[in-house]
Amino acid sequence: MNRNPSLVVACLWAVAALCIVAPATRAAGPPAAPVRDTVETFFGTPVHDPYRYMEDLKNPEVLAWIKAQADYTTASLARIPGRDALLSRLEELDAGKPYRVTGVRRMPDGRVYHLKLASDENVSKLYIRPSFAGAGRLLVDPAAIPAPDGGHWSLDFYAISPGGKTLLYGLAASGSEQDVLHLMDVATGNALPDTIDRMEAGYTDPQWLPDGSGFYYSRLRLLGPDVPETEGYKLSAAFLHRLGTNPDADAKVFAKDLWPNVAMSDADFPSIVLTPGSNYAIGKIKHGDSNPLTLYAAPLGASLDLSTQAVKVSPWKLVCDVADSVTDFAVHGDQVYVISNRNAPRFKVVRTSLSTPAIATAAVVLPPGEAVIDDISVAKDALYVTRHRTAAYEVVRMGFDPKAKPDVLAVPDGYPSARVSSASPDVDGVIIGTSAWTRGGRSYVYDSATRKFTDTQLNPIGKFDDLKGFESVEVQVPSHDGVMVPLSIVHKQGIKLDGSNPTLLYAYGSYGISQSIGFRPTSIAWLERGGVYAVAHVRGGGEWGEGWHLAGQKLNKPNTWKDFIACAEYLIKQGYTSPGKLAGQGGSAGGITICRAMTERPDLFAVALVDVGAVNTLRAEFTRNGVPNIQEFGTVTEPDGFKGLLEMDTIQHIKDGVKYPAVMLSQGMNDPRVNPWESAKTTARLQAATASGKPILFRVDFHAGHGIGSTRRQGLEGTADRYTFMLWQMGLLKPLP
Repeated sequence: MNRNPSLVVACLWAVAALCIVAPATRAAGPPAAPVRDTVETFFGTPVHDPYRYMEDLKNPEVLAWIKAQADYTTASLARIPGRDALLSRLEELDAGKPYRVTGVRRMPDGRVYHLKLASDENVSKLYIRPSFAGAGRLLVDPAAIPAPDGGHWSLDFYAISPGGKTLLYGLAASGSEQDVLHLMDVATGNALPDTIDRMEAGYTDPQWLPDGSGFYYSRLRLLGPDVPETEGYKLSAAFLHRLGTNPDADAKVFAKDLWPNVAMSDADFPSIVLTPGSNYAIGKIKHGDSNPLTLYAAPLGASLDLSTQAVKVSPWKLVCDVADSVTDFAVHGDQVYVISNRNAPRFKVVRTSLSTPAIATAAVVLPPGEAVIDDISVAKDALYVTRHRTAAYEVVRMGFDPKAKPDVLAVPDGYPSARVSSASPDVDGVIIGTSAWTRGGRSYVYDSATRKFTDTQLNPIGKFDDLKGFESVEVQVPSHDGVMVPLSIVHKQGIKLDGSNPTLLYAYGSYGISQSIGFRPTSIAWLERGGVYAVAHVRGGGEWGEGWHLAGQKLNKPNTWKDFIACAEYLIKQGYTSPGKLAGQGGSAGGITICRAMTERPDLFAVALVDVGAVNTLRAEFTRNGVPNIQEFGTVTEPDGFKGLLEMDTIQHIKDGVKYPAVMLSQGMNDPRVNPWESAKTTARLQAATASGKPILFRVDFHAGHGIGSTRRQGLEGTADRYTFMLWQMGLLKPLP
């Protein structure tokens, strides 16, 4: 689940990237799973776990059952004649834009680096061009590199050395997010010998030294084969690597028990952040997957070596700690700007010195207001802050002069939402990306001298980016306790509110992550059939600040799925749809949302789509990624933690003989965030319990993970299968006999 908010948002868009790869053979029925009950007692409460044995994914019996489930799912969907037509339409819609450019970074000399995914390619490639208008030169092509077990590589991060001589980049196999760092001479394209494994996408990218002689990076420790998987993310450390040296001899620079005045726990993630133009390094500590950061500052000094081998007295000064509730930061010179929700539930921006940090008396740069402050970026000319009201975002420019007033940038071309997509501390202005529910966004560069936006021309206008005949509406829905929950609704113009429209309701609701306005051309395949797409901005997210997040966390977690249920009831009451035409969807931590809504109100939904879902919360703590998530969801070792996790756990709320809706659980077997056995166990329990006669399908991809790093083809196949499954179960597509 969450490690980096931006990656989590990317993951939420990418969960459709899971596809079925097993052969499409006809199956009479899904294979039944043996029941081998395990009983544990927590604080006097016995808990039954009938499929605990499935947690051993190396067990041939378990693997055979999973593969048989995948075969059955493939065969079931292959019986739906409309599936191929849906896939063809999705391919057409996706190819309407000849290519997509993301990950843009500008250099002081005008050069531009970016990722590019052409409509006939499967994974993004890295290019360099002399300017926005210049022709691009290919640097890294993951598709040209053979991947293990017939899978694929994805490019998870890249960073260019000052001056642009050397490139570092990370490649991960088949959605695993387990990166190997590589180096390249940019001028020649030749690979350099240094490689570093045990890198992890989702944390701070490697940081180049100002002279380009090396970089700081964070790395997971090497574990033996018999070490429990819960140790996987513990005791990571930040290192300094000098080009041409052995990475295994790199010195630790920021880690637990390394500096006497720097406190860390085993589960903390330390990293180093450098900013061009600043003589200070930031020591960043992320406490598992919780949002508040601890920051330290140290002068870089002449050696740039922050290890105990070179510095005998700790150079680190505390900037802020957990109690200061800092969630993001940016450095300009010897000043650090931080976003904090301390005494500001919707956040504020404050500034303090790195030489003598004093967060308690920090100057308020942008005070709290109605809008929720989301993230912060520094360009050469100013500070740029992104904030939002529910799903709509705006960018605020703040000059570095203490007397500067906030300037809300007017969004070009009438788009309802915009946010910073690229900023460089040594380049004036920023690049923003615009978005809408019913048309494709654009990429603009802001010139602070002229105060104007110019289209970067990096992304062409797609054939389907601005189709007429679709509309969106934002409403507020009363939840079970009277709290008003925002709901975004998108549909074709002129639909009849007679309850007949196939409707997909999506929600997430964890980590304080907000669901923002966005458009995918492939969604037209759903909307043009009269489908309604709705997003419930449930508690647990960040739509209304930290209070909204906490109101859907731990013991408050039931608010998340009760908000979802309220939004479903609203759509039915207003005539958008009816229970026989309503599907609910959630992915990752959103699996809690859809599954607990489904188990609490099985009568409300025709279909439930569960993508890489956190569905066995009582056991998730004992996985590799479980320890970092304790602060978001709780621990079974504490009474309240156990109570909250028990209430969230899908398996514990599935009851025999209940008429559950049709359910499709999708899972990548390389998922590093949610262990695949959570979906497997839930599939087995639902298949054994349901009395509705509706299918419970388990979709499995052996070359995918949590969605991040999946291919274009995987995404299209996955979306086709989801749309097919929903329309089939809503009676709008008929299977072959």
